[in-house]
Amino acid sequence: MTKIPLDDRALHEVRRFNRILAWLPRFRIRNRFTPMLVQALLRMSQVGADGRMRRRGIRIAQQLAEADGLRVPVRVLRPPGAVRGVVLDLHGGGWVIGNPCLDDAQNAALIEACGVAVVSVDYRLVPRVALQDAMDDCLAAARWLLSGGIPDLHGLPTFIVGESAGAHLAATVLLRLRDAPTLLERIHGAVLYYGVYDLGGTPRVHQAGPETLVLDGPGMVAALCMLTAGCSDSERRQAPRSPLYGTLDGLPPALLFGGEYDPLRDDTVRMAARWREVAEVELHVLPEAPHGYIRFPTPLARLVPARTQAWIRERIAEAQIAPCLR
Repeated sequence: MTKIPLDDRALHEVRRFNRILAWLPRFRIRNRFTPMLVQALLRMSQVGADGRMRRRGIRIAQQLAEADGLRVPVRVLRPPGAVRGVVLDLHGGGWVIGNPCLDDAQNAALIEACGVAVVSVDYRLVPRVALQDAMDDCLAAARWLLSGGIPDLHGLPTFIVGESAGAHLAATVLLRLRDAPTLLERIHGAVLYYGVYDLGGTPRVHQAGPETLVLDGPGMVAALCMLTAGCSDSERRQAPRSPLYGTLDGLPPALLFGGEYDPLRDDTVRMAARWREVAEVELHVLPEAPHGYIRFPTPLARLVPARTQAWIRERIAEAQIAPCLR
């Protein structure tokens, strides 16, 4: 279920790395303290991140996105030349770890390939805050950006990109922006990598076993319950908390990626089916791919972002042609 060409050699590399993943610990959320430790280790590993970006010619600025009574830190990355579009980046990390530097490799490649500026959101993390607070931070950053928070970027083709938990947050932003249609209209597309769109858990999530790669299959439902503490199953499935069950009218075109071996595969497939009822959707479910595959040393880490870059370039070109046809 993909247009991305994968030859035998590429599949061999994916299978080889899957065998390595099978021996590695799975990502799990079992308590409040482990994510804090992992976050501290992550920040230590990112020492010198700004310098690495600047050596690639990328300009960096820290700003505060102010909207809805919130002040949300954002990290703004700009290409050395003219800016042709804007990407609002929502990082992954299971809602409990991560920061704007987490996506530096992907964002640098996007900047160089598409000539876009990237605005990465430093939203608050669970469990220090509730999931709703993280959702509110992302919405505030989007409203600020789309309302002209960075004046020289205002009016450029704008895209929202999210991976895993970031894909969930991006989808919640889009659903909540339906109350502000003039802002929603300014988003030219969404790119979502293997997101979570049903916080009650699809049947595939409920059936995930210990053989699941990257994610802790047996603990996934419990993790979703911990994430939405105090909610019943029906409340977990209410939109926008669970975007799969929301009203999608007015949403922009979307590029969705899933993985055949990802227990979250059905979240992506079902979301794409519903989204396709209201807008153009391109769906890729990569064969034998686990969760997080754009970060692993296989051909997927090159082929999948290349499709994203081409898709964004196509929509920037369309946006530039459209005024000439009026």
